[in-house]
Formats: sequence, structure tokens, C-alpha cells
Amino acid sequence: MTAIAAVAALSGCGMFGGPSELECMERAMYFESNRSSRDGMVAVGSVVMNRVESGRYPRSVCGVVGQKNQFARGVMKRRMDARSAPMIRSAAVSVLRGERHPMIGDAQFFHTASYRAKYDNMHYVLTTGGNAFYERRKPELVRQPFPLPPIEGITGR
Repeated sequence: MTAIAAVAALSGCGMFGGPSELECMERAMYFESNRSSRDGMVAVGSVVMNRVESGRYPRSVCGVVGQKNQFARGVMKRRMDARSAPMIRSAAVSVLRGERHPMIGDAQFFHTASYRAKYDNMHYVLTTGGNAFYERRKPELVRQPFPLPPIEGITGR
């Protein structure tokens, strides 16, 4: 991200009148995490950034978050409750400035922690904020085929 784009993203100024990178990150965190868990929000943000940096997804936060059928329905349109805004903004700014959940690794996927998928290519790395985070791997390289017990308080600030 260029310095100008980073300043625009953090200042809330969306380029070309669209939502800013900060707003898109906040929306992903708001609609995809348990809003009482900073770890969960930072983990969701880490997945968004892993996708941005992967070369297999759009190269912007808004492109990733707005991609059809990837995040919560209406993530870019639904209303957010202002009560959790300060905590979400703080976590979103931190991720856009480079913070990543230390246990997320290269994970680019997650689902609700209670969901049980029957795929053999899901290597789980973390459960936090109500979600289980995983990497897709060749089945023979999967070492953790089930969601881990939830962990909170790793990113506490």
C-alpha cells in the first residue's frame, strides 16, 4: 500500500467516493466476529490482509470484503450499531497499520466455530471470537483437521 493510500485508508477518505479501506475493514470485523473479542476482530482482519497480499483475491481491503459470497451477507450495506464503533475502529486501524493475530499464520478462511465441515483440506490454526480459522492444504499436509479450543486474550491492548 502506498503512503497516500495508507493515509487515505486510515483517515476515512474513500478514493473515488466509495468506502475507505478503514470502513471496509471495520465492516468485516463487525459482521464476522464476536464484537466482544479483540482477538476475533484482529483474526478476521488478518484473514482479510492475507487475502489482499495473496495475489489470488482483489488487491484491496474493500475488494476482498466486498467480494460476492465471501463475507457476511450485506457486509457492505447493512447498518452497524455505533456502540461497538470505538473498539472496532481501534482494532481495524491496528490491522491496517500492520498488526496480525500471531496465531493466524497464512490462514485465508474461517467459519463459525460451531460449524463442522466435512472437507479433508482444512488445517485449523485458531479458534477465537466465535470463529475457527484455517488454511486450505492438500489433505496429506493437514495436521489439525478439527477446530482448536477457543483462545482469547492474545492481542489484548
